[in-house]
Amino acid sequence: MTLSSEATFIIRAFGLGILGIGISLGICKIGKKNSPLRSNPRHVLTKQNQQQTNSRFGWLPPVPVGSTFRNRLLAAFGALFGISLTGLICAEFIGQGLWAPLIVAPIGASAVLLFAVPSSPLAQPWAIIGGNTLSAAIGMAVAYFVDDAVLGIGLAVSFAIIVMSLTRCLHPPGGAAALTAVLGGKVVSSWGVLFPLLPVGVNSCLLVIIGVIFHKIIGHSYPHRSATSIEQAAHAHHTRDLPPHIRSSFIRSDITTVLERQDETFDIDPEDLETLVEEVALQARCRKDGQVTCQEIMSRDVIFVGREMSADIAISLLLHHKIRTLPVLDANETLLGTVGLRDLVYSNGKVGDYLSPAIVAAPDDLAFNLIPHFTTGDIHAVVIADRKMKIKGIISQTDILSNMFNMSLLK
Repeated sequence: MTLSSEATFIIRAFGLGILGIGISLGICKIGKKNSPLRSNPRHVLTKQNQQQTNSRFGWLPPVPVGSTFRNRLLAAFGALFGISLTGLICAEFIGQGLWAPLIVAPIGASAVLLFAVPSSPLAQPWAIIGGNTLSAAIGMAVAYFVDDAVLGIGLAVSFAIIVMSLTRCLHPPGGAAALTAVLGGKVVSSWGVLFPLLPVGVNSCLLVIIGVIFHKIIGHSYPHRSATSIEQAAHAHHTRDLPPHIRSSFIRSDITTVLERQDETFDIDPEDLETLVEEVALQARCRKDGQVTCQEIMSRDVIFVGREMSADIAISLLLHHKIRTLPVLDANETLLGTVGLRDLVYSNGKVGDYLSPAIVAAPDDLAFNLIPHFTTGDIHAVVIADRKMKIKGIISQTDILSNMFNMSLLK
């Protein structure tokens, strides 16, 4: 590559970058200013907007939840930016011509997923890179061993689905990559065994890198990280419970049970689905004017101690989990009382020697009726137990305040 061609490449790449970034930022600014869904931070279609859409375009399939015209414009310009820059880089460093394709066709389908639905599990980096590359390799293998093209195209796609599923990189354009490897003829054969890596793998990697940069610029989370995983990573108490402001009356296994009953595949990350349902439950609680029960917001992964445990171990648990109250149970796991740092700070015996009476509520009691207990300054947690004093959960001041704050925001 001569000096002039290098300069031309840099100028073209820089121009494409400035054009894509400028247009995308302009759409972001206009969309935030004029979007009718501006007041809804997650861009979920309201009932009125959905009815208007259905009345005007009743013959079309429903609009995907969370879809806005602004996001579709951003996706279009993202694809313009991503595909053009990928093609430009490959043309300069790989070459172009009859036997050196500028870009393989499945990358166009990958770009639709990457820029239009970046939160989809099918659009994540490993799905794009692994799905396209592995499927192309499957197609090459089928083309080598199967002479019948009709049988070969079917086998290539079916094997590609199996391999992508086993390697957790299911990606619809991978089926096209497998077909391209079987039907590509001399163009594919000219690349030989390198075809899955060059150009398919290189194209995929470049597109993902450009996608990461593009979504970073416009403020999208890519690679997608669900809200639930973010919150759990930051959870201060080192337990399996969700943070209090997204906690509700169901657990993850409830969602799994319902999905198994539906016997369908949904294009959504399980943690995203859990977060969505959590927020729907919070909205429903707000609509009920604060009639929230203890079991809806309590922590279920309760840290507790036995009465025979040493005070030093109990203090270590309190400090490690950053909590102020530990329920104390007997050998039958029946609640005896509670201990806190103030009870144990000067102790050197067993936990059972320093018990305080536990403040107990039933799972069906109204959570906000517990507020008076927290106003004395001595109580930091209420134990939720059944009639036999078996622990079901625990509610802290943070749980109550967080739910009150979120419900006030929704109102």
